[in-house]
Amino acid sequence: MSLHTSQMRQEEEEDEEEVGVARPVQIVVADEEEHSFSLQEAALERLLLQEEVRDLHVVVVSVAGAFRKGKSFLLDFMLRYMYSQSSCSWIGGNDEPLTGFTWRGGCERETTGILAWSEVFVVEKPDGCKVAVLLIDTQGAFDSQSTIKDCATLFALSTMTSSVQVYNLSQNVQEDDLQHLQLFTEYGRLAMEEVYEKPFQTLMFLIRDWSYPYEHPYGLEGGQSFLEKRLQVKQNQHEELQNVRKHIHSCFSKISCFLLPHPGLKVATNPHFDGRLRDIDEDFQKELVNLVPTLLSPENLVEKEIRGVKITCKDLLHYFKATAEANNLAAVAGAKDLYNKSMEQICGGDRPYISPAELERRHSELRLASVRHFCSVKKMGGEDFCRRYQEQLEVELDEAFANFSKHNDGKNIFYAARTPATLFAVMFVMYVGSLVTGFVGISSVATLCNLVMGVALTALCIWAYAKYSGEFREVGGVIDQVAETLWEQRTPRKIFSKLFEVARSRVPLGSLILAPRPRLASNNNVKKKN
Repeated sequence: MSLHTSQMRQEEEEDEEEVGVARPVQIVVADEEEHSFSLQEAALERLLLQEEVRDLHVVVVSVAGAFRKGKSFLLDFMLRYMYSQSSCSWIGGNDEPLTGFTWRGGCERETTGILAWSEVFVVEKPDGCKVAVLLIDTQGAFDSQSTIKDCATLFALSTMTSSVQVYNLSQNVQEDDLQHLQLFTEYGRLAMEEVYEKPFQTLMFLIRDWSYPYEHPYGLEGGQSFLEKRLQVKQNQHEELQNVRKHIHSCFSKISCFLLPHPGLKVATNPHFDGRLRDIDEDFQKELVNLVPTLLSPENLVEKEIRGVKITCKDLLHYFKATAEANNLAAVAGAKDLYNKSMEQICGGDRPYISPAELERRHSELRLASVRHFCSVKKMGGEDFCRRYQEQLEVELDEAFANFSKHNDGKNIFYAARTPATLFAVMFVMYVGSLVTGFVGISSVATLCNLVMGVALTALCIWAYAKYSGEFREVGGVIDQVAETLWEQRTPRKIFSKLFEVARSRVPLGSLILAPRPRLASNNNVKKKN
């Protein structure tokens, strides 16, 4: 989706909002070409920061599952219930078309991204406290235009931000449905900063078009007995099947199931069906009247919690934004992990020493590959939002390379012996110099050579003690830096200029300037009196 199209959509939504017509609002936009997602912060703020709901505890009911299975159709009946709670006949009249979230018959998907109803409902619970209820529709999974990662990202975001997740399935709970659920929830767990004992709240398996009421009757009780049997962990099961079931039980605080009959042939085959009750089978209507209050009646509402604390609409807005940030941080961590593992194979652990030039070349290649990996991961947020995390990744990769370079240098026996070898060389040169200058009679130069030799010997002893004991590390560091300067700068001019720079950076210049001594009067010109 282009930026221009996104802006036009936002302008259209703002125009509709001015008229005051409730409608679906896109809160997560899917880019089909780039396979990425962006959070519509402005739309979320208009939705969750309304004066009458911003400080109320929030209930988030989300419907997710495979595409073309009637999720939006079901949500529109939920809207009817929320608008007609005081009425016993909330389901509507026989000739009343179904409106709300966009839906239609056919085999092509309708919903993309994540949508929320623009009106947040205020409901008073039996204990007298008021809560805000938000209904969310999620793009159908496994269509021909979405990858498995796209589906996992949307389902994970929907599950992380909802208090009740309705997992919409057709006819039965197949083993691949459970495996997909495991994958989707694992995405959510990875995106969370901390994983608690039960990271998600309520999950309801909604089995549509249930064809075996003689084994498990329609409704909640039949669904519960069916689900217990389906999720049962048996000793003779394969380990993979056991792990899937254990994972699902470990992710949700409460798991339930509802069995819903087929709505009828007119619903499935009539291209002009618009949701009128006269076209829907009575069995479906009867169970629908039981299903919706199970989710949305005041006594059954489940408030959204984070770390065991109920949150408000305002908190939910921050949580959406934090989720987008966590999604990018997870992408940064994945790219950095790819870089670190590759560098470990090149110069880490027991790998032999590699030349600095070759190491830097390999670093450049892996750095580029890691940045490409980061860009290829599906992330929340816009381009500018993600660019900040890419820049952070590049800085962290350069810091990691500096550490790998130091580790690689430590494997070079000549590098490790550079300081003592340099000090021994200085002592040897000064010793020879003192012998030669003493032999030719230049005693002052010989004395200076002996002095420098003594300083080098003292520095070597201090360096050896610092390396052995771990004390005076700063002094040992200064000696290493001086020795490195002597090693790399071999001409006298370069040596003394570099040493002066090191000394000036380590010692304040003012401390080297001696205070002027008071002058004493000379007695040489004073004549003595007899």
